[in-house]
Amino acid sequence: MLALLHTSPVHVPVFDALRDADHPGLVLRHLVDESLLSRARAEGPDAVAADVESALAGAVAEGATAALCTCSTIGEVAERAAPALGVPVLRVDRPMAVAAAAADRVVVVAALDSTLEATVGLIRQEAGERRIEVRTVLVEGAWERFEAGDRDGYLDAVAAAVDAVTEADVIVLAQASMADAAERAASDIPVFSSPRPGLNAAAAAAVAL
Repeated sequence: MLALLHTSPVHVPVFDALRDADHPGLVLRHLVDESLLSRARAEGPDAVAADVESALAGAVAEGATAALCTCSTIGEVAERAAPALGVPVLRVDRPMAVAAAAADRVVVVAALDSTLEATVGLIRQEAGERRIEVRTVLVEGAWERFEAGDRDGYLDAVAAAVDAVTEADVIVLAQASMADAAERAASDIPVFSSPRPGLNAAAAAAVAL
């Protein structure tokens, strides 16, 4: 069983669909706590570390053999819980960041400042000593649309921001909720999103144990 920690219920059907398409038979245990993101934004990700570990510990006690955090803002604190939990804990955006770090010019698109900071840091970590250019785009007003339940407006705003990007080798959609915007964008620049590669990595970890 794979536990997934979400900060929005919108991720549940997305990851269920990916599981059905790519990993039939894999049991998912969804944990949703919207307060984790709001608190992390207000007080910093470390403020929710104990609650993240507690939530995942409950899933491990129920039989989860690995966990995946689908929120980029709290992904780092989730990863740090792995030693205490005794199972692999992955952040959904790390496989995407590994792929992006191979490029020379990366543009990160997000609807939240906290996500931009977390994603840029992760990409630079994966790039190591290799010098790469990382630019950021904050999609103004997009998060308000997401919170209001205007999914189409949210995705259209993200897609428009993607299409406005120039002089980049890859574009990174920093938030898992943005993934479908890639299909709405017309850009010729490769657009990376995190749900599928993130779930693939976590599924492999869950099955390996």
